[in-house]
Amino acid sequence: MDRYRTGMLARSKAGHDAGKIYVIMDTDGAYAYLADGRIRTAAKPKKKKIKHIELICMEHDISEADDAQLRRILKEYQNNVLIEEEEI
Repeated sequence: MDRYRTGMLARSKAGHDAGKIYVIMDTDGAYAYLADGRIRTAAKPKKKKIKHIELICMEHDISEADDAQLRRILKEYQNNVLIEEEEI
């Protein structure tokens, strides 16, 4: 379980939200609690089995993060992905 740490980005692999990017807010055994700052806020994160998420090797300090900061983190990641795709 050391691989899944608070503040890491994760992509959903299964379910109706497959492909969506989240920030890991907490982990609990076989589950991770994910938030995106919009629908899934920091106050009410999504509970998802760890086997249904794929880690993205980016970690952020979210010790005092609010929903706006979570949205900013995810937007920066999306912008970096788009820039990398344009370079290819």
